[in-house]
Amino acid sequence: MTNLNAPSVAALKPHGLADAFFDRDAQTLARDLLGKVIRHRVGGLWLSARIIETEAYYFEEKGSHASLGYTEKRKALFLDGGHIYMYYARGGDSLNFSALGPGNAVLIKSAYPWVDELSGPASLAQMLLNNPDGQGRPRPSQKLCAGQTLLCKALGLKVPMWDAKRFDHEVLLVEDVGAAPAHVIQTTRLGIPQGRDEHLMYRFVDAAYAPYCTRNPLRRGQVEGRDYILLN
Repeated sequence: MTNLNAPSVAALKPHGLADAFFDRDAQTLARDLLGKVIRHRVGGLWLSARIIETEAYYFEEKGSHASLGYTEKRKALFLDGGHIYMYYARGGDSLNFSALGPGNAVLIKSAYPWVDELSGPASLAQMLLNNPDGQGRPRPSQKLCAGQTLLCKALGLKVPMWDAKRFDHEVLLVEDVGAAPAHVIQTTRLGIPQGRDEHLMYRFVDAAYAPYCTRNPLRRGQVEGRDYILLN
């Protein structure tokens, strides 16, 4: 029997975070983005993923793009918090959000597919089609967004479409779905060349999803207090 009181998918609408949410210190923003859901509407489907790993960057430290100076390509980093900065990494697209202060930003490092009333099985199926493995086969869903370029590919996010733009809540947004992590891991960022502040602990991971991020900070050999900090 059809539930006449149940909302239709067409009637459901996500509620994106206000720009002011992003206009905060980069580390604070990086932590608080964990558990939030990125939604991108493509062809009538809301493709969605829960953020599980982020990295904070500041103008004054050598690991950031902004430290290389202002260019037209990097202008989003110098705009108010809540602007989108996208660039190519190893041939794929990467997603960042500007934070408080010129040159400060957060990189969305990895995520986990999110399925709910708004983003149902058809949305997940489209994400699997968007991001097959090297042999053209579907990836395991838990690894579908396990990296900054995999995330963008699964969600259909492209540099030319979104770089230096604001969020468009009819098409692309970040939503608070009440899924804040119980514990957060703070550790060093990935891919920072030696001598470019690679020691800074500006990477944040939702502890419950640590096995599914870019590199598990709880893998064998990692020592709490030395290699990472566990935050409540």
